[in-house]
Amino acid sequence: MRLGFVGALVVCLLAVAGCSGGGSGAGPLTVTVARGNCGGGWERPRGGLQTIQVSNAGTVTTEVDLIDPGTGGVYAEVEGLAPNTTRPLRVTLGRGSYAFRCFGEDTEAVTGPEIRITDGPPPVAAVLPVSGEDLAGAVRAYRGYVADGLVTLGREVGVLVGALRGGDLGASRAAWLTAHLAYERLGAAYDTFGDFGDKIDGLPDGLPGGVRDGGFVGLRRIEYGLWHGQSPASLVRVGVQLGSDVAGLRAEFPQERTDPNDLPLRAHEIMENALQFELTGQADQGSGTGLATVGANLDGTQAVLNALAPVMSKRYAGWSRVAPWIAKTRALAGTAKRPDGTWIAPTALDPRTHERLDAAVGQLVEELAPIAAIGDVRRTS
Repeated sequence: MRLGFVGALVVCLLAVAGCSGGGSGAGPLTVTVARGNCGGGWERPRGGLQTIQVSNAGTVTTEVDLIDPGTGGVYAEVEGLAPNTTRPLRVTLGRGSYAFRCFGEDTEAVTGPEIRITDGPPPVAAVLPVSGEDLAGAVRAYRGYVADGLVTLGREVGVLVGALRGGDLGASRAAWLTAHLAYERLGAAYDTFGDFGDKIDGLPDGLPGGVRDGGFVGLRRIEYGLWHGQSPASLVRVGVQLGSDVAGLRAEFPQERTDPNDLPLRAHEIMENALQFELTGQADQGSGTGLATVGANLDGTQAVLNALAPVMSKRYAGWSRVAPWIAKTRALAGTAKRPDGTWIAPTALDPRTHERLDAAVGQLVEELAPIAAIGDVRRTS
C-alpha cells in the first residue's frame, strides 16, 4: 500500500463553506502578528472576497487562524508562518464577526480584536476545531476494525497457502484475490504497519532486481508468479513467509500507536492511491484485478468514514455528498467483473468506461479531501 502526500501552506477551511480561489476583491489588506499581538492593522474590513496578507513581525513561527470569536470555529488558517514572512490568505467574508487567533511556538494563544462585517454576502458557519480527544473514539473504533481485519487476513492467507500446496492454479488465483482484497480493506492503517506493509503487499518498484529481486515478497510476489507461468508449488515458500509476516503484524499491532491525524488524512488518500496506482495499472502484477482492489479500497474508505462520522458529519457541510459518490464509483468498478468471477483489467476497459471511472474516483477524492483539513488536530489555547 502506498501513500500520497498532501500539504498546503494555507488551508482554507472555507472550501467547505465559502472560501474562494478566484475573483478579485477590494485589494490586499495586510495584518501583522507578533508576540502578544494578533491581527494588527485589521480595522475596517469589507465583506466579500478578500486577499489578506498575513505578516509575522515576531520572532517565533506562528499558526494564524481566522475564527468566529463567539464559537471558536475556524474559517481559514495559515500554518507555520515563520518570522519575517508574509503569506496571502484568500477568503470570502460573509456578514458576521471575525478575529485572528495566533498560536506561537511555546506560547499561549492570543486572540486579536473582534471585527464585525455587515456588508458582505450571507454568513457562513465556521468549522469547530477538532481535538485529539474528539478523535479518540474514532481511533478506537477504527483500530477495532483493523484488528478484526487482520484476523480475516490471516485466515485467508492460510487458505491461499493451502491452495498453493494443492497445486491447483485456478484455486490458487481465487484464494490470492480473496486474501489480497482482505488486506486492501484495511485502508487507513498504513503507517501503523511499519515494515510489515512492504513485506505483505510491497511492489517490486525500486528493487535492484525488480520482480526477480529477493526482496520482492508477499501478496504481489505471489500474484506475479501465478500470472506469469510459475507453478503454485513453487510459490509455497513465499506463501509461508507471508503467513508468518501477517502473524507478526497481528502480534505487533496492539502495541503500535495510531496518530489521530491519520484517520482524517487517509479518508481521501486511500482513493487517491487507487486513482494513481490501480486505475493506471501501475500496481498490477498480472492478475488484472485492479478494479476489484478499487472496490476493497472503497470498503476501507467507508470504514474510515464510519469511524469519523460522529465528528465529521456535524462539521463538514459536504458530508452528505460523499455516500452517493462512493455508491457511483462502486457501481462503475463493479461492471468490470465478468460472470465467471474474473475481472477486466483497468487498462483493458473501453475508453469511455475508463474515463467515467476516472472522473468518479477523482470527484470522490475531491469530496473527501476537506475531511483532512477539518479533522487536523489543532491547538485551541
